[in-house]
Amino acid sequence: MKSIHLLKNFNQDSSLSSHEIATLLEEDLQDYSFCNAFDITPENGFEKIRNRLDLWEKSYDLVAQYCQQLGFDSLDIMSLLWEFWLPLAIQLSQEKSQQKSTLIQGILGGQGTGKTTLSHILCLILKQLDHQTLTISIDDFYTTYDERQKLKKIDPRFIWRGPPGTHDVELGIKVLNQLKNPHHSDSILIPRFDKSLWNGQGDRIEPEPINHPDIVLFEGWFLGVCPIEQTRFNDAPLPIKTEEDRQFAKDINEKLKAYLPLWEKLDSLIILYPQHYHFSKQWRKEAEHKMISSGKTGMSDQEVEDFVNYFWKALHPELFITPLAQNPNLVDLVITIDKNHQPQQIQQYLKLNTPH
Repeated sequence: MKSIHLLKNFNQDSSLSSHEIATLLEEDLQDYSFCNAFDITPENGFEKIRNRLDLWEKSYDLVAQYCQQLGFDSLDIMSLLWEFWLPLAIQLSQEKSQQKSTLIQGILGGQGTGKTTLSHILCLILKQLDHQTLTISIDDFYTTYDERQKLKKIDPRFIWRGPPGTHDVELGIKVLNQLKNPHHSDSILIPRFDKSLWNGQGDRIEPEPINHPDIVLFEGWFLGVCPIEQTRFNDAPLPIKTEEDRQFAKDINEKLKAYLPLWEKLDSLIILYPQHYHFSKQWRKEAEHKMISSGKTGMSDQEVEDFVNYFWKALHPELFITPLAQNPNLVDLVITIDKNHQPQQIQQYLKLNTPH
C-alpha cells in the first residue's frame, strides 16, 4: 500500500507534499464504505487527510508503544491507526462537539473482537484531542459474589457470570445518569470488578472516583442487544437443541427487557462483528493456549467448548447479534472483524428515526 510508505516518510520528515496527500486521499476514496462511514469526499478530503496527519503525529508513538506490548506487527499498527483508529477517534470528537452532555459511546463485541483494546487506543488518541475519556464495561456492573451465589441457589442454570440477570442494572443506570449530567460537579464513583477474586468467580472492588469525563466508552459482549420474539426459539440454531436449552434461552431473553433502560442511555452504538460467530470459540482456545504455555492456569479445548456454548445458549449470536447489526435504527457503525482479529469493512448506518 502506498499509504504505509508515505506514512513511514511522514514519521521521519513530519511533512508530505500536496501530491502525496492527494495519493492518500485517492486510496481513501477507493473504499466506498470507509468514505461513507467517515464522511470523506473529494471536496473535503484534503482537509480530512491533513487533520488525520496532524493527529497521527501527536498519537503515533503512544499508540505504537501500547500495541507493541500486545504483540502487534508494526505494519498492522500503521494500517490500523491510519484506516481505523484515527478516523473513529475524530468522528467521536466531532459527535461530542455537537452535544453538551457527556457522549456515551456503546461498543458491542464478543470474545476476541478487540473491544477492550479498541477502547484503550481510542482513549490514547482522544487525549490528544483534549478529551477526558472514561472506559467502563458491562462487567463493572456485575452483582456481588454473594448475590450471584444466592442467584445460583435459586436458579442453578446461572453457572457462569455474564448472562443477563447477573448485573445490577439499576446501578448502571444511576452511574450513566451521573456521567451524562453536565452539571454534576462532584467526582463520580465508578464501580469496578475484579475477575480474579473467589477463584475466578470475581467480585466488586472499591469504586474508582473520577472527575467528569466528556466521552465514555461503554463496552460489553451484549451491549445494546434487544429481546426477540419467543417464537424465534422454536427453530433455534445449535447448541440450543433440547427443551431445557430452549427454556433457558427464553428465560434469558425475558431478562434482557430489564436492560433496555440502560441501553437508552447510549448516544451511539458500534458493533464489532466477526465474519463468522464461530471465530470467538477459536479465539478463546488460542487465548487459553497462551495462558497455559506461559505457566498460568487455562481451560482445555473441551472446557472452552462448554463455556462458549453456554453463552450461545443464553444469547445466540445468530438470533440476537445478526439482527441487531442489520438494524439501522439501533446501530450507528458495524465493523466486520476477520479471523485474525482485524477490521475488514466499516458500515455506517443512517438513522431512520430518532434512536434510543
